[in-house]
Amino acid sequence: MHHKLFYKDAYITTFSTRVLQQNSDESGHHYVLLEETAFYPAGGGQPHDTGTLNGVQVINVEEIDGEIRHFIQDPLPNTKNEIQGEINWERRFDHMQQHTGQHILSAAFEELFNISTVGFHLGKETVTIDLDADITEEQVLAAEEKANTIILANLPIETKWVSSEELSQYPMRKQPSVTEDIRLVIIPGFDYNGCGGTHPDSTGEVSAIKILGLEKQRNKVRLEFVCGKRVLRQLHQKHQAISKLTELLNSPEATLAAAAERLLNKNKEMEKAAEVAKDQLLSFEARELIKDNCNGAVFKSYKNRPVQDMQRLARIITAEEDNLIVFITAENENGLQMVCARGKTANGSMKKIAAAVLPEINGRGGGSDMFAQGGGEAVISGEQLLERLQKELK
Repeated sequence: MHHKLFYKDAYITTFSTRVLQQNSDESGHHYVLLEETAFYPAGGGQPHDTGTLNGVQVINVEEIDGEIRHFIQDPLPNTKNEIQGEINWERRFDHMQQHTGQHILSAAFEELFNISTVGFHLGKETVTIDLDADITEEQVLAAEEKANTIILANLPIETKWVSSEELSQYPMRKQPSVTEDIRLVIIPGFDYNGCGGTHPDSTGEVSAIKILGLEKQRNKVRLEFVCGKRVLRQLHQKHQAISKLTELLNSPEATLAAAAERLLNKNKEMEKAAEVAKDQLLSFEARELIKDNCNGAVFKSYKNRPVQDMQRLARIITAEEDNLIVFITAENENGLQMVCARGKTANGSMKKIAAAVLPEINGRGGGSDMFAQGGGEAVISGEQLLERLQKELK
């Protein structure tokens, strides 16, 4: 592990080293192998570091077959002399805060409720852990409070390399998955865990933990949270959203929920009233179309008419006059649509008529003998489609 500088000191941001090899992988991505490195490769749930090598961007770091590959944006022009590496410290420290926060929160659930963590993901915006049990809101709040108490205590965080035989000396939260090169991350008296990630020197540097929500998944629970600067970022985003809502709803923060509920209820009432008014207008329109029927059939072509309106018109007409046949077409932005319907006492198969006409507009559709619909390309006009339907009916 001597070449992994991030294990010697997680706070190293710059270093000098030599290039051992420069190559490309099977996908053509350039990478270099270094004599030693401070770049942390992705692993154990923690993302990789980024930064530069002689000013060239390091975009990914992976440990493959025992070698740490630094994937770079462009090949290094000169690798004979020492090169300078620089870590993106803001990203590194963020990962240190989130990863250590996960250790603390998982240990809090273990200590308080004997609930184990079985999954961990450090994302770009939030962190999640999967808990091997169902939990209550009270347990969530208690674990969060315990975790923040540990952070405020500013306890030291120690790292130690041990053998598998030495593990029995420590009250491990869970057994490591490796049997060699076992690295322990220890918060004395609180948490003993095998981990290969980067961590700060004390719990105080995590700053704070805030649980954002939980999602139940069968017998497990996925918990979403943030630590450190991400807590401030979340607070800022939520404050901006609340400030905007306060302005829009003309309501103080304490009564925002009630104001939003009133607005939603009012909107539902208006939607119902609009539907009633629309039904009345469609009924009036249907009666006018019934008056203008031609030899027991109603033919009508529209432009920019929703297919839902066409369906409702056809159903109203055939319900009021069960001896009528109805053909309605519409030219819309997304092509050409049609509705075919007949009353109970009228003759003809709407399904067959629609099937005969749809190929002419490269269309698709279906239905029954009583009611059919379909749509296709606007290769002809709505009026021309209506004429084809009339012809097919005859």
